Amino acid sequence: MIPHSRPTRVAGDVEAVVRVLASGRLAAGPEVAAFEDALSRRTGRAHAVATSSGQAALHLALLGLGVGRGDRVAIPTYACTALLNAVLYVGAEPVLIDAAGPDGPDPFNLDPDRLTEARPLAAAIAPHLLGFPADIALLRAAAGAPIIEDCAMAAGARDGGREVGSAGDVAIFSFYATKMLATGQGGMLLCDDGAIAARVRDLSTYDEREEYRVRYNYAMTDIQAALGRLQLAHLDGFLAARRAIAAQYDRAFGRPVPRRPGTEPSFFRYPIRCRSDPRAAARRLADLGVEAKPPVFRPIHRYLGLDPAGFPRAEALDRLILSIPIYPSLTEEESRAVIDGVKRVLP
Repeated sequence: MIPHSRPTRVAGDVEAVVRVLASGRLAAGPEVAAFEDALSRRTGRAHAVATSSGQAALHLALLGLGVGRGDRVAIPTYACTALLNAVLYVGAEPVLIDAAGPDGPDPFNLDPDRLTEARPLAAAIAPHLLGFPADIALLRAAAGAPIIEDCAMAAGARDGGREVGSAGDVAIFSFYATKMLATGQGGMLLCDDGAIAARVRDLSTYDEREEYRVRYNYAMTDIQAALGRLQLAHLDGFLAARRAIAAQYDRAFGRPVPRRPGTEPSFFRYPIRCRSDPRAAARRLADLGVEAKPPVFRPIHRYLGLDPAGFPRAEALDRLILSIPIYPSLTEEESRAVIDGVKRVLP
């Protein structure tokens, strides 16, 4: 079976872990500080705080912006539940926003018109879903509120020549095992506001404090950071490999994935449009040795029991879109097998 996702290993990763083990410093230390510095320099942000996960970074981002009980926070319904969790952690009210929809140039990201209709808002979380850059300036204007730029799927993607993570009031990254940068678990929060950064760093660990307040065990370890630094050094190569496979798929299927002009996606996922049930197509592909999945397991409005009619574009994406394997370690033989399988199942 060709897996839908696969971690990307790099030369020297075992040695990096052994080096940290030999140092005797396993928790947050110099490796974490170096990783924070490297990603902040790459994205042009003034401050970076490494975290134990992308969801922890989202939680801290909301706290850093002062979002709390009773505040309204916009999140996409066509996204994973980590966004919903973070909003509920701070006691805020999640306001679900439909996707832009399958027939436009930016189908997977937030619909700015629906975002405007949702005002007033304390904040909005805007993912670059599947690695396709969202227009953060447009979404900030639509929301009339601070934007948390969710780069969990999009490290290295660019919009108008500017790398993602550089535009939001706060930006977060995830380094889960199959993400663009893989440390097993881990995340990062970036911003330019020193007060937000100080608040977030204070909340991310709880030990040895003069005064008590609720804080969290959200620190990254030096082992994770050592892996993250290596991964970041190879990010441009990862992006080149993903884009080469995406171009191969574009040629093979004759229908490039829609993308907003002026953007360079990371191609964390390669979504294809089905004529019928994508889950049935995934089962047929599995019979041919290719694992494929809907890129979003279930839209959030369904978890909350909300009327699907209120989210027609997310519903359309769920009925139409299937994600096929695309990652740097996908071999030429495997990519040809994926293409052959898709052509047989989705002629």
